[in-house]
Amino acid sequence: MPSSLIYLGIMLAVIIVWFVLVKRPVYEAVLLSFLLLLTITGTWGNVLTYIDDALSTSLLYSMVAFVAMSILLTKTKIIDSCIAVILSLIGRVSGGAGYAAVVASSFMGALSGSGPGNVMATGAITIPAMKRSGFPAELAANIESNSSYMGNMIPPSSNIVAALGAFTAVYPELNMTTGQFWIVLWGIAIWFILQRLIMVWSFCKYYKVKPMPKEELPNLKQTLKEGWQGLLLPVIILLPFVLDYLFKANFFTERLGATGAKHLSSSILLFIGGLAAMYACLVAKDKSVVKIQNLAKMFGDAAKTIAPAIGVCVFGYMIGSLFSDLNVAEEMGQIIINWNFGKFGTVLAICAITCFMGMVVPGSSLVVIFGPMFISVLAGVGCNPLLVAAMLPCICGVMCGITPPLGLGMYAGMTLAESDFKKTFNNNLWWVAAQFILQVVVLMGWLPILGL
Repeated sequence: MPSSLIYLGIMLAVIIVWFVLVKRPVYEAVLLSFLLLLTITGTWGNVLTYIDDALSTSLLYSMVAFVAMSILLTKTKIIDSCIAVILSLIGRVSGGAGYAAVVASSFMGALSGSGPGNVMATGAITIPAMKRSGFPAELAANIESNSSYMGNMIPPSSNIVAALGAFTAVYPELNMTTGQFWIVLWGIAIWFILQRLIMVWSFCKYYKVKPMPKEELPNLKQTLKEGWQGLLLPVIILLPFVLDYLFKANFFTERLGATGAKHLSSSILLFIGGLAAMYACLVAKDKSVVKIQNLAKMFGDAAKTIAPAIGVCVFGYMIGSLFSDLNVAEEMGQIIINWNFGKFGTVLAICAITCFMGMVVPGSSLVVIFGPMFISVLAGVGCNPLLVAAMLPCICGVMCGITPPLGLGMYAGMTLAESDFKKTFNNNLWWVAAQFILQVVVLMGWLPILGL
């Protein structure tokens, strides 16, 4: 058996036993698999190099910035007004609560980058509204969880920065900017949001779902009056990346040079999270929340939320560096190439691999460890490498979040909806199947994508 499969099998076995069976945090499982692999491969002498490689990744600090920003936005409730506006506009049509859940949860998930956290935040509003409109509990749970995990593939979620790192590792000469990459990600996200809206429409027809009760609809005029400042938040976050995409080739490059324009593009990821956080502090209704001592306590209390997410990424980068030394990804990629499946077969195979591995391995770790290999293999059979890179957060992060047993979003939604596990699981299979099919369609290049 090829050594790459043995090492991969060891990593998966440790994660399954420690996370699924022992029920310990996933970051512990990833760290334990790293330590065991060091012992088996006799590479303890390089451990400091692997740690240095992980901590030297600038994208890691962008992840920290966006996770911290999402905590502040949640605590100040700056985005509640955005959800209220969406509900007031869409809630009045048949099944409107479900459509509102898709739009609001996709938007919120992009800001927070936390699937389960987003389910609990927006689901507290949308799930009861859906149930009162006639949605079965299991359907309400899955609409919310599958929409919330869209945030893993929609900028400015911190989960997508690893995908850009994977692309630049394979094609450093292309000087891909953050703005250019994010435009493609938004172009892909449009199709997956549309797919979820169609799913909601189909289920609404089947279950004969009604509009939200008029007395429960937020008043649009009042909502805009009280929360218009919150609606500027997406502009503050997204505008720099749009400008970078539109004007890099001429405006920025002519004034700063190619190197300066490249570093300006990279720095956007570092400062935009802080800029959005500062804006949230300025417009927060409850100013006591943003006092220095309260902010310090907020982030102190949130450390247990931030640390596991960042820990998984750091340990994932460490395993990625170790696997690079051992040529694991390259060997695995060669195995897939030797299957000689052609373009369609290879796309199916990699989507199936990421679906299976996502059941036990966090999506961010999959992107870090195997992202460059997936890009190279799929590019070798004729897929657009930029499209493949932009799809990594989708085939890894989103599929990881909605597929049990690691599909934490489903469990969070099930808790809020008080739905039966078997019914929720069975209904969730429709969403997983639709996600898988659309992944294949997009990777094959059968749909037009903005930015390509």
